[in-house]
Amino acid sequence: MSVINLIFGPQHPALHEPELFRFKVEGEIVVKAEPRIGYVHRGIEKLFERNSYIRGIYLSERICGICNAAHTVCYCQVVENALGIEPPPRARYLRTIVHELNRIHSHLLLLGVAAEELGFDTLFMLIWRDRELVMDLIELVTGNRVMTAFNTIGGVRRDITPEVAEKCIKALSKLEERVKYYRKVFEEDPTIRRRTVEVGVLPRKEAIKYCVVGPMARGSAVDVDIRRDWPYAAYDEIPFNVIVRDECDVWARLMVRVDETIEAINIVRYALEHLPKGEIRLPLRRAVPPAEAVSRVEAPRGELIYHLISKGGTIPYRLKVRTPTLANLLAAAKLFEGNTIADIPAILVSIDPCFACTDRVTLIDLKDNKVKRVSLRELARRCRK
Repeated sequence: MSVINLIFGPQHPALHEPELFRFKVEGEIVVKAEPRIGYVHRGIEKLFERNSYIRGIYLSERICGICNAAHTVCYCQVVENALGIEPPPRARYLRTIVHELNRIHSHLLLLGVAAEELGFDTLFMLIWRDRELVMDLIELVTGNRVMTAFNTIGGVRRDITPEVAEKCIKALSKLEERVKYYRKVFEEDPTIRRRTVEVGVLPRKEAIKYCVVGPMARGSAVDVDIRRDWPYAAYDEIPFNVIVRDECDVWARLMVRVDETIEAINIVRYALEHLPKGEIRLPLRRAVPPAEAVSRVEAPRGELIYHLISKGGTIPYRLKVRTPTLANLLAAAKLFEGNTIADIPAILVSIDPCFACTDRVTLIDLKDNKVKRVSLRELARRCRK
């Protein structure tokens, strides 16, 4: 049987951001997949080198609108590590609250999209309706729904009152009931199971080999979570469970996110009930001494890393960002192999890719000043040379 190329993207109903996948198929079976990134490159890492540390907060927030809280926490932490300071206890708890609310809304967004791709339009609408409850809570706590600008170097910008905390706890109880219902649907519905069980399998050894992170790793029986393994914010003071499943397929990755949503609700509730008193931020220091620092957080999609090099002053010398999608994309190609064309959307959704935060690779020819975007595969090939 002849092999044909199937182009998926860069504009496609199953892709909510521009991206291109080239699939080689024999009949209905995918034999090879090649992702190509670069369609939403914005050069944010270079912009960090031209803006102050304070402006960097807003830049980091715009790397990914869905998990912006994770980016600002990671950015503020890396600057704080370079400064040798630690936020007050109340600020660390407030960071944790907003961070987990962000995780809830990200997971609900993904589960809704997954329901839509599997043909459950009503379930998609219901999940996104309840996601609005979380968005309202984020607005209540931070003052904004998406770009919150809540975190700052040395703490947070805004405090919450006992009345706000009580409203959040009541809303979370209602949301928890809804998420438990969705868990039952994803766990028991026969159509969902037929579309996801033993589809897009990533064995544990392969997951470790490709260094996947987040729900992709935990859905393949890799017990890893930065919140527990390298505690930050207030995670070392809050009890929680790391959700791990060993089915290693699309269904496992979706179930990990459902259970993590319930766990995130418990974390937020505990943090609100045990919120310490005190200051919410330290006095602002605009200049950072010569230093090198690393920060790691568990974003909704997995481990997020910021690496800062400072040579003194108010502007970073270099700031490198490693997003979770970039770590997971190498393994994505393996997930499609051996599955049918009809399984492609479900597999892609289970990865929960964010290409806006992945596309930051650009080559500049210093001789003629030409700029060229390259794919991850091409970059790896050039590095091997």
